[in-house]
Amino acid sequence: MKFNRSYLPALTLAACSLVQPLAAQEMDYANQPANPRGSSDGATTAPGFSHPNQYLHVQATQIADNMEPVIIHQNEVDQARQKLADFEERTGQKPNILFFLTDDVGWMDFGFNGGGVAVGNDTPNLDRFAAEGMILTSAYSTPSCTPTRASIMTGQNPLHHGLLRPPMYGEKGGLGGAKTVASILKELGYTTQGVGKWHMGEVEGSVPNDVGFDDYYGFLGVSDMYTEWRDVYFNPEIALSPERMKFMEELDFNHYNVHATPESGIENVYEIDLESIKNLDQDWARYSEEFIESQVDANQPWFLYHGTRGAHFDNYPNDDYAGKSRARNSYSDSIVELDDIFGRLIAKLEETGQLENTFIFVGSDNGPEQEVAPYGRTPFRGGKGSTWEGGTRVPTFFYWKDMITPRKSEGLFFYGDLFNTALSLAGAPGAEVTQFIPEVRYVDGIDQTAFLLADEGQSARKSMIYTMNAHLAAVRIDEFKYHMVVQLQDAIFSQGLKGGFSGAIVSETGGSVMVNLYENPQENLGIGNRYLPIVTQMGQEVARYAGVLAKYPPNITVAMPGAK
Repeated sequence: MKFNRSYLPALTLAACSLVQPLAAQEMDYANQPANPRGSSDGATTAPGFSHPNQYLHVQATQIADNMEPVIIHQNEVDQARQKLADFEERTGQKPNILFFLTDDVGWMDFGFNGGGVAVGNDTPNLDRFAAEGMILTSAYSTPSCTPTRASIMTGQNPLHHGLLRPPMYGEKGGLGGAKTVASILKELGYTTQGVGKWHMGEVEGSVPNDVGFDDYYGFLGVSDMYTEWRDVYFNPEIALSPERMKFMEELDFNHYNVHATPESGIENVYEIDLESIKNLDQDWARYSEEFIESQVDANQPWFLYHGTRGAHFDNYPNDDYAGKSRARNSYSDSIVELDDIFGRLIAKLEETGQLENTFIFVGSDNGPEQEVAPYGRTPFRGGKGSTWEGGTRVPTFFYWKDMITPRKSEGLFFYGDLFNTALSLAGAPGAEVTQFIPEVRYVDGIDQTAFLLADEGQSARKSMIYTMNAHLAAVRIDEFKYHMVVQLQDAIFSQGLKGGFSGAIVSETGGSVMVNLYENPQENLGIGNRYLPIVTQMGQEVARYAGVLAKYPPNITVAMPGAK
């Protein structure tokens, strides 16, 4: 893969000569007010302010050759490690870890980010525990579901783990036997349980039972794979053609909800169709509840990865939730159901006395899908399939009773950081992760334990690296975001459903395409030429990561058409 470096900004400084008149040279400068900064109209005596999580001026620390550099706040690190030590002394074990990952949910769908009842779908359970936990306003997925899930599993961004998109309808490719957060947690003494949507490959070496899960219950693909071709409303061209229906029924992909273990492999439980899909999230919730209950008297900690079906299109609401949302559409009904399911898992943790011992992450695998209505909401530009904020900035919070101080933070967090953070909680902090992976594997994730557990913790991540398809697309530092590759949603289709994966990719944007996300979260006002000193720093960060890609090259396994 070739990376075009023409987007790295170069600043040319013109030399200027100042000629002072004799009268000015004779002035008494000693009695004039200082003007070290301010406007051309006069001096300022304002001292200014420093803020947390702002690192444009800070040099990150390289803790291992094959890991992203980090911002180290030693006092916060020490406080977090002491909290963990006290917890282990009190309970006698490492914390349980629960990842609750929703599908295609937008930043503003849940109430804790301003959605909820305001957009027609109440989320009281999620809102309550978000308020009692730590809400991240700048947490990032990748632009699409499979790349994000693989980033969570591997701690890598898509250019390194190689899953640029989902393998669909029997296509080859997947995780390929990679060491995952599940397999390493298993080495560290955890019981590992997966439930729900997998979507990281159906081939040998890529299924859950081959990459560290003791048990998995769910489907291997994505919900529309099982239903869209059956639906006479969405795909009549197939559903009303006997020959095409037969072709889809015989196509070589797994059509079932499955049960998987290392001992028994993949076992088909029941076929997913237009009726059974309504009950998947309820069935998966039951399975996770039973797992939680089964661990009451276990003598080892556990990891539960629960990936919901909702709210990925096509949403066929469970009969108990059809019309239950104020909006009364299939998407909002699914959001209400997801909130209830989260509440059920929390209730089971409380009932079994395990809530205090469990670290909980809640998030979405990407921003709202915007091509098949109804879909989610975001206050940002773009949606799923793009690296605009709407496609990658996702609703996220962490909860750990009495261990995480309730608050909000704008500190940067990439979902690949979940890999490092989970392993840190399990006893492998910082660079110790490298003991479990090959030297040739680059880790894009960062250990964010101190960020989450210190009372006023700050992010250890200086920059957010955005990737789209096979492109290094953008970088964010503090409030500034610098674009090299963008998606233009209206560039191809002038009417009808557009955006997402239907847009055009612009592979070079120019030398100073930058926005301020505090002032302009819609990303429609370029400021690069006004902030050239900042553009220069952003360009240097792009050059740094281009160097990482030169040393640890992309290894693409499932690519978009035309990706090189």
